[in-house]
Amino acid sequence: MDFTASNPTLTKEIIGDTEIFCRYINEQLTAADALYGIGGYNEHRSIYARSEVFDSGEEPRRLHLGIDIWGKEGTKIFAPLGGTVHSFAFNDHYGDYGATIILQHQLEAYTFHTLYGHLSLKDIAHLKQGKFVSQGELLAHFGGPTENGQWPPHLHFQVIIDMQRKEGDYPGVCKWSERESYLANCPDPDLILKMMGFA
Repeated sequence: MDFTASNPTLTKEIIGDTEIFCRYINEQLTAADALYGIGGYNEHRSIYARSEVFDSGEEPRRLHLGIDIWGKEGTKIFAPLGGTVHSFAFNDHYGDYGATIILQHQLEAYTFHTLYGHLSLKDIAHLKQGKFVSQGELLAHFGGPTENGQWPPHLHFQVIIDMQRKEGDYPGVCKWSERESYLANCPDPDLILKMMGFA
């Protein structure tokens, strides 16, 4: 799915109204006869103009650092890899992640993290830091707009090497001028998505 300025069907009216935006996503999925719409890593997006979260400072944040999977509210998310709960939070601002979970993974001597944003609040209601999550275990669900930052239901999935002392949150969108450092710390999650059956 294309959320850049080059997509002529994505108007300011659509991205500025959550209900209309939800309808737009559903229409795109129906037209493609698809359960999910996928894309967005390293994509310079126009949709972030909808929220002041991305417009603080002189340069707006527009470069997407994860991959989004768009679908129905309540869609189940299973952990692609075993790991422990690093942190979680309810990032409750218009345009933000909403309910968010970050897992920490260890592969031999290599540590990295995966972030799951725009979740259902019930998924973090009884979660505990340090809890082990097995590969294939039910982790979360796509949240609705009131709990996912006022977005159409989807999962923001991001790989992060160094959390830089952040907990429950990490930028999923960066400034164009900072793209090299952020893309180096947030590599393309496509390999893990293939493990999840999305590629």
